[in-house]
Amino acid sequence: MSKRSYVVAWIEVKGERFEILVKPEQAFRYKEGEKLDLNEVLWTDTVYKDSRKGLKASPESLKKAFGTDDVRVIAERILREGKIQLTEDERRRLLEAKKRKIIAYIARNAVDPKTGMPIPESRIEAAMEELGIGIDLYRDAESQALEIVSKLSRVMPIKIAKALIEFIVPPDVAGKVASEAKRIGEVKRSEWLKDGSLKVEVEVPAGAQIEVINRIQGLAKGRATVNVKVVG
Repeated sequence: MSKRSYVVAWIEVKGERFEILVKPEQAFRYKEGEKLDLNEVLWTDTVYKDSRKGLKASPESLKKAFGTDDVRVIAERILREGKIQLTEDERRRLLEAKKRKIIAYIARNAVDPKTGMPIPESRIEAAMEELGIGIDLYRDAESQALEIVSKLSRVMPIKIAKALIEFIVPPDVAGKVASEAKRIGEVKRSEWLKDGSLKVEVEVPAGAQIEVINRIQGLAKGRATVNVKVVG
């Protein structure tokens, strides 16, 4: 990463250019929809016409272009709709981070439709390299991941799916499992059996099924009865 602590984010509105100074990684996280306070993203609370020359945009020009001279409102629009200038090192680092995020999303949400089992990240990455799939730094990871899954299906069995996991756990751990089930996924059904055992069905991303089963078995000390159905 460059030694600079800030980069320029900019947008062109009605033929005029407007710039703000931002922290690069936080700016991209904000652009992708992460809920960050703007104070964590902005380097200064100034809108410039040309930041290199220190030329600030006038309130009149801001109102003409954005309908307001509120710096925070304008900064939000620049971050959402504008571009962020980066050095090659910064671009390379952020592209790698986005690639890892996309691969993790695919691994968590997709399965091999022939077996219903999750697909390792290493296999997903190898298939992406085989197809020469590029990453768009300015597009959100989820929409790119869904498109990439479609491309990957040309060379490997893969699909986005959900897993319905049914657990039956003994009475002594039923309370803990009931609470954990609400945290790890969407509870579809929950039933207390006559002996005090709990039967609960949880919907989770299909690629996360092994992780979820391990968490529940950990609470149940390996005594959970498990049934998995992959849907979608």
